[in-house]
Amino acid sequence: MSSSIPEHLKYAKTHEWVRHEADVAWVGITDHAQAELTELVFVELPEVGKVLEAGQACAVVESVKTASDIYAPMSGEVIEVNTSLMDDPGKVNSDAFGEGWFFKLKVSDPAQMDQLLDASGYAAQVGS
Repeated sequence: MSSSIPEHLKYAKTHEWVRHEADVAWVGITDHAQAELTELVFVELPEVGKVLEAGQACAVVESVKTASDIYAPMSGEVIEVNTSLMDDPGKVNSDAFGEGWFFKLKVSDPAQMDQLLDASGYAAQVGS
């Protein structure tokens, strides 16, 4: 298994990761996704207070070669965004699973975690 797919996280098929603690989920994009996008030059984050449905496009990343939507892996209310990405979108490239997180959700349906992939399932999807 690739070390770039942490075991303690869950994954959406659309390449977002989730770290769930109590009723809060941290959301970002995977190392695989940032590598495919290459150098990020802009990140548009959802607004705090926005209520998202699982699967809804909620953020945008732009790289030197393309722009891509980021999807909410779970339903909930955005309670915090990583504003440091506005000034330094490269944090997503250098630390996708840490400093490069996108937003936090107050989860409305914790059972949705069961619909996400575990590390081995995501690794199989991306061919790691």
